[in-house]
Amino acid sequence: MAQWRYEEAIPELETVIAADPNLARAYAALGWCKMMTGLIDEAIPLEERAIRLSPRDLYIGIWYWRIGVVHLLQSRTDEAIVWLEKARVVMPGYALHHAWLAAALAITPRSSRVIRRADLCDRR
Repeated sequence: MAQWRYEEAIPELETVIAADPNLARAYAALGWCKMMTGLIDEAIPLEERAIRLSPRDLYIGIWYWRIGVVHLLQSRTDEAIVWLEKARVVMPGYALHHAWLAAALAITPRSSRVIRRADLCDRR
């Protein structure tokens, strides 16, 4: 996976999960590999499983972001915004989360959501 060989990493991660089904980061990594190989329908359940297994994990903001990205790729913008906002709140210093949230907000019709500066800059 670290060498961007996502297809080859999938069976390896599945083996890791079979050996330790409570390893949250393995599920998250598998979700990323599935997303990067075009199996995006399989990514969200894996990221959600990682979140359930380790709700206080240091990488939870990245897992939220990944779910938001998948929703955005599937044109579910409202769902994407929810997850991207979660990512932004958990990891406010991570610029990528702000950028993807701004992109999702930009393609959302103004009639369905009022874009406020606080939506983009809130540092809670």
